[in-house]
Amino acid sequence: MSDFIPRSDAEFSDWLQNFITYASANSAALGLTAADITPVQTATTDFDTARAANDAMQAQARGTRAMKDGKRGTTEDLTRTLVARIQTNPSVTDAQRSSLAITVRSGTRTAVGAPDTKPVATVDTSQRLQHTIAFVDELTPASRAKPDGVQGCEIWVKIDGPPPADPSELKYLATDTRTPYMAEFDGSQAGKTAYYMLRWVSTRGETGPWSQTVSGTITN
Repeated sequence: MSDFIPRSDAEFSDWLQNFITYASANSAALGLTAADITPVQTATTDFDTARAANDAMQAQARGTRAMKDGKRGTTEDLTRTLVARIQTNPSVTDAQRSSLAITVRSGTRTAVGAPDTKPVATVDTSQRLQHTIAFVDELTPASRAKPDGVQGCEIWVKIDGPPPADPSELKYLATDTRTPYMAEFDGSQAGKTAYYMLRWVSTRGETGPWSQTVSGTITN
């Protein structure tokens, strides 16, 4: 039998208001007294206050992240412009490029093959209706850098049910060029489990082996 308590916080709050209003108006017929209902009213007020504070913090966090991402983008653009000037300066040596940790061009071209390593993924479920999926390469777990010749990381997902037996049960979610990736869900998916499998994709569009399956509950 399904639970009568609604799953989402918004629906739960509406349900509580209706419950308290009806129970208060019909307490005698229900065999209740005001003393029975008051603790529920107090708890409801506390819940609504905490929910409002949580919603405000979530909105602030989204705004802060958007501002941070914008500042990073501006900084990257300015830095890339400066690096482009350095790279076109014929007097700059490869030793100087190495000291700056920028690309040292090779004199020979090397064909890019399909990736032969797997991403290792983790799922942060701490935010409401949101998963933050971080990924690193299995050979360099302490670094956020992608393997050489890799364009990005394909992220595939299955929502609800048992874990996927193989990739045919997955749906393509995104190709992310920089860890982490943020997946967002709607309220109808709250409480379900999302299963993820990832793989590297090269600059030529060739894909590597699949990662291990990772999962997380969609919190509400």
